[in-house]
Amino acid sequence: MKVLVVGSGGREHALAWKLAQSPNVSHLYALPGNAGSAHVAECVLGNVMDINAVADFAEREKVDLTVVGPESPLISGMVDEFERRGLKIFGPSKEAARIEGSKAFAKRLMLDNGIPTGLCEIFDDPDKATAYIDSVANKSTDPIVVKADGEAAGKGVFVCPTKEEAINAVNTIMRDRLFGASGDTIVIEDYLDGPEATFMCFVDGEDFSPMVPSQDHKRAYDNDEGPNTGGMGCYAPVPVFGHDIRATVVDTIVRPTLKSLSKLGIHYKGVLYVGLALTSKGPKVVEFNCRFGDPETQVVLPLMDGDLAEICLAVAEGKLDGMSIDWLDRKAVCVVMASGGYPGEYEKGKIITGIEEAEATGAIVFHAGTEIKDGKLVTSGGRVLGVTGIGDTFAEAIDLAYTGVSKICFDRAHYRRDIARRVVS
Repeated sequence: MKVLVVGSGGREHALAWKLAQSPNVSHLYALPGNAGSAHVAECVLGNVMDINAVADFAEREKVDLTVVGPESPLISGMVDEFERRGLKIFGPSKEAARIEGSKAFAKRLMLDNGIPTGLCEIFDDPDKATAYIDSVANKSTDPIVVKADGEAAGKGVFVCPTKEEAINAVNTIMRDRLFGASGDTIVIEDYLDGPEATFMCFVDGEDFSPMVPSQDHKRAYDNDEGPNTGGMGCYAPVPVFGHDIRATVVDTIVRPTLKSLSKLGIHYKGVLYVGLALTSKGPKVVEFNCRFGDPETQVVLPLMDGDLAEICLAVAEGKLDGMSIDWLDRKAVCVVMASGGYPGEYEKGKIITGIEEAEATGAIVFHAGTEIKDGKLVTSGGRVLGVTGIGDTFAEAIDLAYTGVSKICFDRAHYRRDIARRVVS
């Protein structure tokens, strides 16, 4: 079958890489893809937010299945348009994607249905938000969490140790409009203390199949210091996420969430991403996303012992029930190489060398912000590459990932040196 991957980041390269391994895929397109996607797919010029143009392409080329990577086109209704045209597509509808597109919607859904999460208040007035912070700041030593309501590329969450930082976060989101309309409303919520984990599931309505859990590293610098980013590295599985925790998450979070959506008339299909805090009182939801995580995908898919195209098609057709998905009993670690200055301002167009040498070590190099310019591979984004190592132990996977990183060079390359170290220390 012909398959189209929508998106241009590391997650989308990982999706294309895995889909290309399927014997059922006769032709693979990536729109727009990147320099890495081009090795496994035919890259097609296009804007992922021009939903009608993407659907036109799928119709014209008789694409059998479209897999959407990023959240923005999902939140804007790409699935709805494809399904209106009778085109098969993997991902949630516009209404279902509100679970990521609106933090307020997700919080209300959880609190109204007894799904474990932190308590919160929701504001559309910065003065009232500031007054609330003033009223609660001295009642607890825990940080205050301030979130932009809408999508913010993973950067709209501020964990604020002091009242002043929390008020600054409100001003950044609501007055300075750093995230545009996503800052019309904010959520101020309790801080959830404990290790974090990502639990993604393939979902077809109320039927679902869990993936291996993973753990992202959001902060820009070692020892979880610096500003939040889209993710500086990841590992899977998560040792502290045992069978008991998995069963609890499935029974108290995943099933109730899908049933709660169903009660609202929302038939959720695609990937449900559950961001968790493993607190002393049990796992609680930090956030939901409506798509594969990035860089979580770059460690989860290499551990999948199965046909991704077959699974995504089953979800799109409503036939996930009864499908068995196997996972390798191995470890995966991904180290993100970013442009100097990320997540702030950074320069593009830096020449990249050493990819072939890195891959020769056995590491998998997923491209994120790369392009070919004047015949040379150059940087084109904040997160440039994700270097993944697979091993029988975490020590082996870490060593392979960093050996791969050591072979790659571009000016002002920045990466954390402690990804997954916590699981072997």
